[in-house]
Amino acid sequence: MWIVVTNPAGPAASDAPERLLVRTRPVEVDDLLALLPERDFLAWVHDGDGIVGWGRAASFDVTGPDRFAAASRWWDELRHQAVVRDEIEAAGSGLVAFGTFDFAADGAGHLTVPEVVVGRRDGRAWVSTIGSAIGPAPELRPTRRPDRPGPVTFDDGDVAAWTATVAAAVERIEADQLDKVVLARDCRADFERPLDVRWPLTRLARDYPACWTFHVDGFFGSTPEMLLRLDSGLVTSRVLAGTIRRTGDDAHDAALAGSLARSSKDLEEHEYAVRSVSDALQAHCSAVTRSEAPFVLHLPNVMHLATDIAGVVPDGTSVLSVVADLHPSAAVGGTPTAEAVRLIAQIEGLDRGRYAGPVGWIDGHGDGEWGIGLRSAELAPDGRSARLFAGCGIVADSVPADELAESEAKLIPVRTALSPRD
Repeated sequence: MWIVVTNPAGPAASDAPERLLVRTRPVEVDDLLALLPERDFLAWVHDGDGIVGWGRAASFDVTGPDRFAAASRWWDELRHQAVVRDEIEAAGSGLVAFGTFDFAADGAGHLTVPEVVVGRRDGRAWVSTIGSAIGPAPELRPTRRPDRPGPVTFDDGDVAAWTATVAAAVERIEADQLDKVVLARDCRADFERPLDVRWPLTRLARDYPACWTFHVDGFFGSTPEMLLRLDSGLVTSRVLAGTIRRTGDDAHDAALAGSLARSSKDLEEHEYAVRSVSDALQAHCSAVTRSEAPFVLHLPNVMHLATDIAGVVPDGTSVLSVVADLHPSAAVGGTPTAEAVRLIAQIEGLDRGRYAGPVGWIDGHGDGEWGIGLRSAELAPDGRSARLFAGCGIVADSVPADELAESEAKLIPVRTALSPRD
């Protein structure tokens, strides 16, 4: 069974989806990504745990400023009609949809309900089958290894123009038009033959286990930033802003981490991002707490200033309704956010697509995990090219050459993952 709803203006009453039957059973699974078929799969993994899926039992596409609300209405109708037998009762078991949303407010949103979902969490693993009828559980075994990519050619675009744009943004900030703006750049990768996206995905998951490695509808990456997790009424968010590149020398990196934690420029940028998420959560939560001070998150290529935020939401809250108010945060837009997003549209000269937009999943209880689509790439439909993205937070003290170096560091994870070398 395949349900497809496409409605740019949002779902109408006549868009009622067909009832789905869902069965979740316990299984034994060692490697989630090893189960993925060559095509038509979805993934969300973190340090070996997470969920993966394939096939399509239902999907929903929407465009416009009402996209989060439209997706929430469609999902609520679908989950309330579904018949679910769940022997696991964990976040991500039972009925699940994977999704992505564009960065732009008038952009697109997409949800897909797979026919098969395999998950693992806290030492338990399960398989869910979703469709118009319930059959036997599928046989789970490793699929054929992904093909090694052929030669890859990268085009970094007009670097001088991007640094000039950074300088122009600094001038706007110094003129007191805003406090911070996040500017993105992209580069293009061309492949000799169509890319098997499982290749970069497995390498990202291996090299960046502390990040959330994802693939939804040709959009893939490994994000270090959890926009929102909702689990049984508890919401958590991890805010990253302020970055320094690692050198590979442990002693030098320790000194760099100390300088990052003391940097007035980076602390200022970080506080803008934390405040924007905290303020947005206040509207949904009975209480919001945050780390007393930022900590330094160490990743293989960079280090970030990070702050964890938590809150409690009322019963029945959907993760998508909270995500709608959190996006875009100052970490990917700027401060004040509305003015920063307008400036991005004026000077960035880039269609971000799903870069820096929410990506993740929602389950039948309305719980889920949604990251910010960073350290990511958008694969062309023919698989022969991809756009890689990186962004930097620009404040009054920003130096264009330094921001260029930071963007290069942020491109490293996907660039390396696309290499044909193991």
